[in-house]
This record gives sequence, structure tokens and C-alpha cells, in this order.
Amino acid sequence: MHSIIPILVRPQMGENIGATARAMANFGVKQLRLVAPRDGWPNPKAGDVAGKAIPILDDAELFETPRAAVEDCQFILATSSRERAVNMPAMNLREAMVELRTRVARGERCAVMFGPERTGLENEDVALADAVVSIPVADEYPSLNVSQAVVCVMYEWFISAPRAATDKAQEVASREELFGFFDQFEAALEEVNFWRVPEKKEGMWRNIRAVLTRAQMNAQEVATWRGIIRALRTPKP
Repeated sequence: MHSIIPILVRPQMGENIGATARAMANFGVKQLRLVAPRDGWPNPKAGDVAGKAIPILDDAELFETPRAAVEDCQFILATSSRERAVNMPAMNLREAMVELRTRVARGERCAVMFGPERTGLENEDVALADAVVSIPVADEYPSLNVSQAVVCVMYEWFISAPRAATDKAQEVASREELFGFFDQFEAALEEVNFWRVPEKKEGMWRNIRAVLTRAQMNAQEVATWRGIIRALRTPKP
């Protein structure tokens, strides 16, 4: 079964590498990549805390740079608890895992990068990714130990399986279906003189369409809304 690939970038402590392997084993993820571990590799301290996840450590792939570690990947997420100078999409953890499930099911190789304990990922590391994902934590203490961050991501990956399957069964409506709905909705708004200030229509209608597009409705949901609009427009006997 295909899965995601956790990548530890410049990890500093062998114990955290071992704890990462253990978390991976807990949630059925087996392929680990390491980028330039501070204390070299292999590291006996990793085995001390890995429990029964020693095979994951034995099979871990070692790379000199983050770029080399992600070269064969089609989709990459960078974990970060801070705003970064790099301008790229940001995803919450749960939607990110569903996105990964969808891509992995298509046969894409997907990775999640985790930064070193002290500093996290650098901007150069983050720039290699397609999107940034953050784990919500208390404002008073926003920093997670790297192995704890791995646990959170592995757990969300594990529980995302049924959610992703549901999303696949109800695919998002096509743009053709959505545009037909927009045309019908706009016409209905015109009929009731919704655009009381004509010069504001363009901006308002653009915002309404954006909200509806972000809803990611499936075909059945679009059909339901179109049925509601038809019913509202039908003259009462």
C-alpha cells in the first residue's frame, strides 16, 4: 500500500529520530528519509526509543540535502509553526492529509518535511514544497518537538482514510456544472432586483462566486441548489 514519506531535515537528536520511527509504525507509515542528521547516521540513540520500529530505522534513506530528498516526489508539504517569507499556499492539517490521500491514490509520491528541533525549516527548505501545513497549538507555547509533530501528522494521515474515500465517491462538481448554477443564480438575483446599486454588482457577484466555489460542492449538491432556485422562481398558483 502506498503511503506518505516523512522527511526529517537536519534532525539534531537521535532520540527524536527513534520516536519518529515509532510514531510511523503506530500509524502504518514505513518509509523514512533523513537529511544530514547532526550526529551522523546510524545513531544508536535512535534505536533506544524506537521500540519495535527498528526496521524503519534500518531502511531509512539518507540524503545530503533537502532537494535531493524530494527530487522523486510529485507533491511536498512543509511543516511550519511560523509565518514564512516564502509566498505559497497554506493548508490546515486535516485538509492537507485528505489532499495527500487523493494524490497517493493516484500514484503520486508525496512527502512531508519536518525541520530541525531548534529552528524548524528554513525558507530555502520551505521553497521546495507545494504548500505549508501548520499544526494548531496554544499561542502561549507554539513550538512542538519534532517527534510530537510527526505523531500529529501520522495520526491525521491515519484517520483521513475514510474521509478521503468519501470525497472520492462524491467528486467535486465540474466547472461546467458550477457555471450553469452561477448563470441560473445570477438570473434569479436579477429578477428580484438584488443588485440595488448596479456599479457594485461586479465585485459583489465575484465574491459570491468565490464563496460558492470554495465550498467544493459535488454534482448532487449543485443539482439540489439549482432545484431550490427553480422552486423559488416558479410562480405560485
